[in-house]
Amino acid sequence: MTQDELKQAVALAALDYVVDGAIIGVGTGSTANFFIDELGKIKHRIKGAVASSEATAARLKSHGISVFDLNDVDNMPVYIDGADEIDHSGAMIKGGGGALTREKIVASVADKFICIADGSKLVDVMGQFALPVEIIPMAEASVARSLRALGAKPALRMKEGKAYVTDNGCHIIDAAGLQIRDPKALEAQINQLPGVVSVGLFALQGAAVCLLGTEQGVKTLKF
Repeated sequence: MTQDELKQAVALAALDYVVDGAIIGVGTGSTANFFIDELGKIKHRIKGAVASSEATAARLKSHGISVFDLNDVDNMPVYIDGADEIDHSGAMIKGGGGALTREKIVASVADKFICIADGSKLVDVMGQFALPVEIIPMAEASVARSLRALGAKPALRMKEGKAYVTDNGCHIIDAAGLQIRDPKALEAQINQLPGVVSVGLFALQGAAVCLLGTEQGVKTLKF
């Protein structure tokens, strides 16, 4: 199976976690896009969705799914999103698509995080995928120094020759070269750096379930 076929399989499997009549949280990225397309086929079953990015909001609306502002939502049963890496504890690296802060905010309101990913994303030790850190632009140099002190090789994310700008008007530093053996501690440590908006470690509040696409079918991991 191709990677896209694996993503399609987990997106379809995630529909089993959609709660009828509810508002659900929806993530950002290629795997989340497959899920949005499947969600559009059962949109009559849900009240609507909260989007973790402008791109996700636009895709949801293109399917005729009502998009709610998170401030108007008291609770959500599930948040469904992909991951750039996930370990065997349910901790994840996210933010390859640049929406890590909004993803973390939306996920924090949901009762349960359902991670959908192809099998290549499951790792023993995270860090092969560079860790995204969203920052206030003026803090680029100081945060980069702190990340180097942690053993990382930080690089400002660029797009078309300019610093990449998030939906929040911030920049992202991608911290490569880490071996993340204690993701909860590292998440707390980086979050405390002045100028950091959010770090793409989802460990303090990780996944409850991971639907993992493999050649043998979709495997369900519970944490």
